[in-house]
Amino acid sequence: MRTLVFSSQTYDRDSFLAADCPAGVELQFQPARLSLDTAALADKHQVVCAFINDDLSAPVLERLVAGGTRLIALRSAGYNHVDLPAAKRLGLAVVRVPAYSPHAVAEHAVALILALNRRLHRAYNRTREGDFSLHGLTGFDLVGKTVGIVGTGQIGATFAKIMHGFGCQLLAYDPFPNPDVLALGARYLSLPELLAQSRIISLHCPLNEQSKHLINRNSLAHMQAGAMLINTGRGGLVDTPALIDALKDGQLGYLGLDVYEEEAQLFFEDRSDLPLQDDVLARLLTFPNVIITAHQAFLTREALGAIAATTLHNIATWAAGTPQNQVEG
Repeated sequence: MRTLVFSSQTYDRDSFLAADCPAGVELQFQPARLSLDTAALADKHQVVCAFINDDLSAPVLERLVAGGTRLIALRSAGYNHVDLPAAKRLGLAVVRVPAYSPHAVAEHAVALILALNRRLHRAYNRTREGDFSLHGLTGFDLVGKTVGIVGTGQIGATFAKIMHGFGCQLLAYDPFPNPDVLALGARYLSLPELLAQSRIISLHCPLNEQSKHLINRNSLAHMQAGAMLINTGRGGLVDTPALIDALKDGQLGYLGLDVYEEEAQLFFEDRSDLPLQDDVLARLLTFPNVIITAHQAFLTREALGAIAATTLHNIATWAAGTPQNQVEG
């Protein structure tokens, strides 16, 4: 069963080749991003393995099916980039990796909090230039601070446990309260209440029609002045231009992003020799109280191994007629 892995980086190849590959599965790796222009590369491949920034819109799916593809194996938990009604209409199965390492993403969110709070990025650059002064580097103790967690699935719950270990007070927003989070003493509130009471807000919810631009000009106005916002979920959860205005007037005191709504044409590539064409992202990078990482929260050895193993298992069970982790349109 020929399988083409789009948007594959060196670490993808290494993790997939290190995993136990089911009999009959032939892996081929393609660094190009899946789009209508590159879909022809998948001709005569029954399986296409796609990542978060691959284009899985209806025209691309139609082209894949015309070339013989029958399964889309996502190596991600999210599937908001897939036109599921089109996939169903075309008879194209879609499987995903519902969980790989919630610790990887949760720990990266905590890393952003610590780096922003203690200005580690500024201190690092300063000392490398021989400047050992401490002005402008004052942070705050995390113990006793109120942390708002938006989305308390596996990642959000893991993040809650870590912040509970710091001695933080936990607030949560989720239509389905998690007993594990409640056991930590967290209180579930409405989103406006959570935003108003939290010093730190971290986003861990999926991106869908209801959550798109969950953080916008109106919701930012509900936050405490100088609050910290962390997003390791999906870029579309926030209205990015609204963040810029909130940073400029001080309503938002700290911002940590591992995702960006327009990241598809930017992230996972070395563009250091090229002018940055995205004016919004360029503006964000000018703020000293902003840290942006290029969607690396998932990038741990453990997570990569789990992603590869689950993806290969999904392909094998689909081929056997007993599909697992299938996404229904």
